[in-house]
Amino acid sequence: MSPRTSPVSPPITIRRAVARDAKRLTRLVRGSGAYAGQYAAAVAGYRVGPDYIEAHRVFVAVGADGADGQGGRVLGFYSLVLAPPELDLLFVADEAQGRGIGRLLVAHMRAEARAAGLDRVRVVSHLPAEGFYHRAGAVRTGTALASPPAVPWDRPEFEFRVASE
Repeated sequence: MSPRTSPVSPPITIRRAVARDAKRLTRLVRGSGAYAGQYAAAVAGYRVGPDYIEAHRVFVAVGADGADGQGGRVLGFYSLVLAPPELDLLFVADEAQGRGIGRLLVAHMRAEARAAGLDRVRVVSHLPAEGFYHRAGAVRTGTALASPPAVPWDRPEFEFRVASE
């Protein structure tokens, strides 16, 4: 799928992630304010490596500033795993939240899922992101039980339905 530009101002482009994005994506995950305090352990050692980017459909939302010499500042990203279908990661930089980037990434993910022939995509949500997924059109399907020590709390499970759109 070709990059898209959002009506969000300034222009946001979504492009396929490449290996050189790995460190920036890792920093975005580890630095997320949504994982501060009691949630910090879930991302403390998390790494988005070049191998992960090669194995999955990872897309980044970048600002048009181009200041970093790598196609703009990374404002967010998502990872779509095809088998079994799951939105594995979705992060928006703290300073970019509230600008519609998360919704733009979800819309892109749904289009990618549809193009891949998927009819639904599962999401195991971080607790503070539950409201976002509701607003983005996901349907609550259950609860993923805690998996200590990294994730010692239950998490809501959602599903995006994509085939009929």
